[in-house]
Amino acid sequence: MKLALDHFFIIVEPEAKVASLLVELGLEESFSRDHLGQGTSNRCFSFSNSKLELLWLRDEEEANTGPAKGLRFPERSANALGADSASPFGLIFNRKASTSESTKESSDLKMPFNGWSYQPDYFPAPMAFHVGSNSENLIEPLCIYIPFMDPLEKQVDLVSEKGKFKSISNVHIHVPVESLSPELLIASQSDGLTIECGDEHLMEVTFDKKTCGLSEDLRPDLSLILHW
Repeated sequence: MKLALDHFFIIVEPEAKVASLLVELGLEESFSRDHLGQGTSNRCFSFSNSKLELLWLRDEEEANTGPAKGLRFPERSANALGADSASPFGLIFNRKASTSESTKESSDLKMPFNGWSYQPDYFPAPMAFHVGSNSENLIEPLCIYIPFMDPLEKQVDLVSEKGKFKSISNVHIHVPVESLSPELLIASQSDGLTIECGDEHLMEVTFDKKTCGLSEDLRPDLSLILHW
């Protein structure tokens, strides 16, 4: 199965006040929502081929007792900055369309990496996520596969392409580990994503093949560098 990065999130402080930094650069905020049963909320920036979520812990008890307790959002949120702390990142994957797939149902039975099923309260069964088993390793980003969605080539664009932040060319993740888990190694082979061992938790997002030749480092407010 060939994977592609569908969208991604960064865990931030409550209400995601850091969203203003992205707005000041020219990114347009698209929507926000609460994740019932997960104990989190988000503010989103949508692009033609992906979206960036700024996600925060809304209800610690809900996160600890609901169906998403294995995602360990309270621990990730409490210690989401610094080289020796939990990763603030989450990576959500879809599959690419393949001519070898005879039916959608047969491809749904295949999971790209070892993991467990998470049935969120905000989706009806059996629309469950497949969470990589590296979720117990807090220093690595969460890896979440969506088996019930159509391949990326069949999806409608999230927003019309206009403005200087039109589409995401690549997401590059630095992880402060000596070696990546099997789940993260598989994830790193996805279209639109590169992952490497580094000195700190850091995400670099490149827009529009960097046609403007500009960059902005948002540290220390966000573990994020934008290139466009």
